Amino acid sequence: MAQALGEDLVQPPELQDDSSSLGSDSELSGPGPYRQADRYGFIGGSSAEPGPGHPPADLIRQREMKWVEMTLHWEKTMSRRYKKELAEAPGDPQWMETIGRDLHRQFPLHEMFVSPQGHGQQGLLQVLKAYTLYRPEQGYCQAQGPVAAVLLMHLPPEEAFWCLVQICEVYLPGYYGPHMEAVRLDAEVFMALLRRLLPHVHKHLQQVGVGPLLYLPEWFLCLFARSLPFPTVLRVWDAFLSEGAKVLFRVGLTLVRLALGTAEQRGACPGLLETLGALRAIPPAQLQEEAFMSQVHNVVLSERDLQREIKAQLAQLPDSVPGPLPRPQVRLAGAQAIFEAQQLAGARRGAKPEVPRIVVQPPEEPRPPRRKPQTRGKTFHGLLTRARGPPIEGPPRPQRSSTSFLDTRF
Repeated sequence: MAQALGEDLVQPPELQDDSSSLGSDSELSGPGPYRQADRYGFIGGSSAEPGPGHPPADLIRQREMKWVEMTLHWEKTMSRRYKKELAEAPGDPQWMETIGRDLHRQFPLHEMFVSPQGHGQQGLLQVLKAYTLYRPEQGYCQAQGPVAAVLLMHLPPEEAFWCLVQICEVYLPGYYGPHMEAVRLDAEVFMALLRRLLPHVHKHLQQVGVGPLLYLPEWFLCLFARSLPFPTVLRVWDAFLSEGAKVLFRVGLTLVRLALGTAEQRGACPGLLETLGALRAIPPAQLQEEAFMSQVHNVVLSERDLQREIKAQLAQLPDSVPGPLPRPQVRLAGAQAIFEAQQLAGARRGAKPEVPRIVVQPPEEPRPPRRKPQTRGKTFHGLLTRARGPPIEGPPRPQRSSTSFLDTRF
């Protein structure tokens, strides 16, 4: 089952060859404009030149700090265990070979991952190997590669590893195991939501034979890292880490509506291949972060609606399903639910509750230039006489951080 679900995640043949030139040294030594990286680190990216629609550097830094601050409240095993037992221990040769073949496929045009000996690919190898040692019964899933790569763009390897653990075990349990039982359940839930919210699109997909497992695993398993422009990916991740898995359903429903929402769009896709092509070729102008995320947040899907549909689809699963049954009750809905669960677990152990403190300092506003005192036409003797004059009756003057020439006492 895992192999069938992972077929959509395999790159085209020209990207599977180990001698692929994507991100090679020949590209890095090419013309100057091609070597220029955009603000996200992608070489030759479309956002290499600043524009009026790009957010300022201070805002980008605040978004990055949200991830760092969030991880401070996540319960983690001691750092010593990661460094000695996971990072430095040799990995399983079977998984190490598979991971090694996938390293150069993760964002090959990003400056962190262009070199096999660079810190990006080596950090990715370290994180993925550590997870196979941390959860040997689950091993390695190909979709973990792009997820870990995005984390490494913002966090050091150890923090990226613990974030990956949280995503695999708390946000999306049952997604990256050998049976992917939660992916199968969420595929049925997605089709049920599609039937209720977009009935015409659901009918078209049924008629042309496009099931959810033909397109949904790549979206959900990779957290849309391979399906959306990178600025939009970061916005989706912000919402996902905050609110949980329902964000993935909202994004998926938005993509389906943008691809097949009108009768003209459905009429241009008479068969399976044309429909899949439309789902994977949405115009980039419709996927820009501000407009796209506005549509995502407007999708009428609450956590209660999602849990109700999950229970309904779980009750309809046949008893003959191979592998373990999904356990949606262990999936927590975002950072707040995770923190509350950890506080409850700590209270049962007798630990003192922790008060969350996430502080992101806003950028300082530029101060107006300091004006010089107006001394034109005045003599130094007159200034000195006024400075030595009798004290003024009244409340004491507040202490100022700096004094001007006229306030100086000689």
